[in-house]
Amino acid sequence: MIENEEPTLTHHASQMRVVTASFCTAAVRVPAQTSAARAAATGAEPGSRRSWASVGAVALGAFVIVMTETLPVGLLPEIADGLHVSLGLAGLMVLVPGFSAAVSAPLFFLGSGRFNRRSVILVLGLTVLVSNAVVAVAPDFVLVLIARMIFGATLGAFWTVVSPVGPKLVGPAGGTRAITVIAAGISGGTVVGLPAGQFLGNLVGWRLTFAIAAAATLLVVVVQVVVLPGIPPEGRTHLRDLVGVVTRRAARFGMAAGAMVFIGQFAAWTYVTPFLMDHTHLSSGVISLLYVIYGIGGIVGSLIAGSLFKRGVIGSFAGAAAVVAALLIALASVGAIPWAASLLLVLWGLFWGIVNPGTLVWILDAAPESPEAASAVNVTNLQIALAAGSGLGAILVSSTTLQAVFFAAGFIVLASAVLAVVAGRVVTLVRRG
Repeated sequence: MIENEEPTLTHHASQMRVVTASFCTAAVRVPAQTSAARAAATGAEPGSRRSWASVGAVALGAFVIVMTETLPVGLLPEIADGLHVSLGLAGLMVLVPGFSAAVSAPLFFLGSGRFNRRSVILVLGLTVLVSNAVVAVAPDFVLVLIARMIFGATLGAFWTVVSPVGPKLVGPAGGTRAITVIAAGISGGTVVGLPAGQFLGNLVGWRLTFAIAAAATLLVVVVQVVVLPGIPPEGRTHLRDLVGVVTRRAARFGMAAGAMVFIGQFAAWTYVTPFLMDHTHLSSGVISLLYVIYGIGGIVGSLIAGSLFKRGVIGSFAGAAAVVAALLIALASVGAIPWAASLLLVLWGLFWGIVNPGTLVWILDAAPESPEAASAVNVTNLQIALAAGSGLGAILVSSTTLQAVFFAAGFIVLASAVLAVVAGRVVTLVRRG
């Protein structure tokens, strides 16, 4: 079911959710004729093997774009040395795409309403390819930064289009599962990006690492050319569609809860490596292995989130966020014990794999008739929150301790969970079975 806003408090008290969220439930309740028309337009029967292969191709796109986003994190020292810039300046390769994505998402939504979504996805994939190729051969840091800015704009556009695509490919009944599969691609990109950057950077250098990423992107685009059917657009897009999303009470609650959970998450995540090295005293090899397990946990969380969301998105988000908050506070408390820190990190990945998609599903279900507008709003909201969280972490780590950063992050995430509980009592989303 899809969740649509209802005004009464009593109507929603029973619809609280359990503990997980993924990229799930953009599926919109539409008349039977509309669903049939869309199925015919894509050329794939809803629920068929071809339609699910198309979802897999979209998930591959999510994988490669998240891998590209996180790849520089493990390469910053080498990039700084190779281009003769400071480490802080090189860090703009990570920060600039987020701001670029925040700006591009609503602009892309307003300008792309007439284009077939298959063509859009393919063009965006080729743009990522070009960005990686330019970084691989750029003679100076200015060109690298321009390439990363273009990538960030592509990132915002990609999430605006892709988030609602799953239900269009497989039909409303499989919409939640389709978004879950796409979310697993996101977690997979997280798993590969950071360790791959470190490993390949040491093996072949940072330039060849980006060249390999460009080749991987080309392979994904080829798969999408073969597998993806035509995906008709929803129609013309207007500024009022974006305004309509943010004026809904359920969406405003979702935006606030999502922003808070992202601020807390990335205040901690930005400094998890120094925490594990300086506080837990783990080696870089062990930390890399833990990152991989963290990402695998995120994939698992994404895959189980679909079932949990059928019980309710807001309650699932609230429960998962509360667990993430407890894990962050526990890391601050017992993180000096290696086995405890390792276990907590793995569980953190599992439950974040639920929270992250939950932020999107909440917004999509709050405005089911305009999923791309809701997705664009969500991208801008969360990218700004991500940057704010990283900035907050920087302020705290320079003025307090690493433990204090994790304590503060935990309580911010806990506040997000509390806000979700409140939202569950004053708004409701129409659930889809």
